[in-house]
Amino acid sequence: MLTNEFRLWHVPLFAVKYAWLSVTKRPILVHFEVTERCNARCGFCDYWKTPASAKDNELNGFADAARFFNPMVITFTGGEPTLRRDLEEIISGVNKAVKVKYITLLTHGGMLTPERAKRLHDAGVNQFNFSLDYLDERHDTARGIPGLTARIMRTIPEMQRLGISGIRFNTVVKRDNIRELMPIVRRAESLGCGVNFSCYTDSKNGNEAGLLDDSQLDEFDDVIAELLAYKRARRGVITNSDYYLERMPRYLRGELTDPCRSGIRTIHLDPSGNVKRCPDFPADFHWRDFRKYKPIDCNACYYACRGEAEAPLRVNRLRDIVA
Repeated sequence: MLTNEFRLWHVPLFAVKYAWLSVTKRPILVHFEVTERCNARCGFCDYWKTPASAKDNELNGFADAARFFNPMVITFTGGEPTLRRDLEEIISGVNKAVKVKYITLLTHGGMLTPERAKRLHDAGVNQFNFSLDYLDERHDTARGIPGLTARIMRTIPEMQRLGISGIRFNTVVKRDNIRELMPIVRRAESLGCGVNFSCYTDSKNGNEAGLLDDSQLDEFDDVIAELLAYKRARRGVITNSDYYLERMPRYLRGELTDPCRSGIRTIHLDPSGNVKRCPDFPADFHWRDFRKYKPIDCNACYYACRGEAEAPLRVNRLRDIVA
């Protein structure tokens, strides 16, 4: 969903670029993993184990890679990207290298001050995505950062006062938070934010604690129906496509057997500039040696980055974009 700095005339530009990237089988979404270091302690991810010395192998910029792929959507992620003191310079370089694009930043928010958010926004970030799986101290515990939830809730209004409108929650759907999804949506609406959902997976480190039980699937159907009804009545808060939400329960039931097009519609570049078809796969080659991927028979995950990149450009998606 486009933020306030965009105008209605940008929509056909994005539509044309989307069509061109689809026809030429170029990635629509490129994730730049600017670091694998992280100071959170998430149970489903091992990035926090990355030694500090890893920064010696991190690229100083990704502008050449961005110019080569020329994607429509660019995400800066990690690890925790705000650990990079030169993040503003990295983002500015990519922003100048690609003309028609939408830039997002994924962060846990533990170190993001309103002032730094403004600098990152000025450098080119259109949308800030805060990881948020609960509305209380359970999120602090899950991320291993005391006071994190309260800090996020304090930071968002300050960012908005500085003119930043593109703020989203990134919520991972887990075994113990499916009844928290609508409250998170309502909190997002009250703050003037959006929320984007993604399925939990154990493919990062084998931690099955967040996987939904079979006994929860009927309940999850009801939750998804509620989310879709809300979304159709109030476009602009839930930023997932209808397509992705509709397919989440089917994925959890093992009904999706389509080959994964990760690496075709979306790719990841690690901090050294090496390409991975998926964040949970090893690197295959440097971006300068890029070779087009083919679909793969893998259903280990149904991350939003996979499902949304596969989503067709339906009328309801265009309504989302202009909302």
